[in-house]
Amino acid sequence: MERFLDFGSLLAIGFALAVVIIILKTARIVPQRSNFVVERLGKYSRTLDSGFHILIPFIDKVAYQHTLKEEVIDVPQQACVTRDNIQVGIDAILYIQVIDAHKASYGVDHYRNAATQLAQTTMRSVIGQTDLDKTFEERAKINEEVVRALDEAASPWGIKVLRYEISDIELPESIKGALEQQMRAERERRAAIARSEGERQAMINVSEGQKQEVINLSEATKQKQINEAEGRAQEIQLIAEATAVGLSRIAQAIQQPSGKDAVSLRIAEQYVGAFSKLARTNNSMIIPAELSSIGGAVAGLSEVLKHANREKAGIGERQG
Repeated sequence: MERFLDFGSLLAIGFALAVVIIILKTARIVPQRSNFVVERLGKYSRTLDSGFHILIPFIDKVAYQHTLKEEVIDVPQQACVTRDNIQVGIDAILYIQVIDAHKASYGVDHYRNAATQLAQTTMRSVIGQTDLDKTFEERAKINEEVVRALDEAASPWGIKVLRYEISDIELPESIKGALEQQMRAERERRAAIARSEGERQAMINVSEGQKQEVINLSEATKQKQINEAEGRAQEIQLIAEATAVGLSRIAQAIQQPSGKDAVSLRIAEQYVGAFSKLARTNNSMIIPAELSSIGGAVAGLSEVLKHANREKAGIGERQG
């Protein structure tokens, strides 16, 4: 009886395990952003998207599982020879994505390894057509050329090449020394150019300052001359006005009683004063041929004044 129970227990356990295995083989859950490739009796059947799926036990089999996320592949360092025969070591990173799980399963064996090998081959080809200097200056262009070539070649594999980035370029020590000397010479050249440009700009600034100074001085001189001319003009005008006023007052004073005698006396005093100045300022003294000429001059001036008064009186009578 105990042997029968033991056999029944073993049978029940075996049946339960079989049920579990059948359930595992039948029900499959595909994660988000993933595809499962199902084969039926060794032949491609269908591609399962994310979600819950039922398979036929022992007939359907999940042969390949692919993620549809963007994958990052580290491309190992490879030796490349540039167009000017310089060997460089290049490290890169490749970004790919599975867009067709069926092609990725049956189009190529191990698409990641295939994409890596193709990236290295393409990079060697592109670097071989580029000079050493251009490998640093045109890195973005090189990346674009590699991506274009890889994407075209990987299209039958159901793979989309998104990006290819050169992470490092290793140079031989001799080339590094030559490049350092070249960069040092280039920096010195730029420094010399910068210094010369600074000196030239300084000279230009100095000349501009001197030019502006000359302009300012000429403008100041011009304004000074204008001010002096205006001052002299005003001075002449004021002197003329003062002289006119003085003459007018003298004429009025002459009309006063004994005015003519005062004028004659004033003229005689100035005449004598002029001779006295000549005597003080010169070694020789000028004396009129006839001393009576002084009186004659005074008398002549008196007659001129009388004549002017007569004309003024005649004009006044005609107006009356």
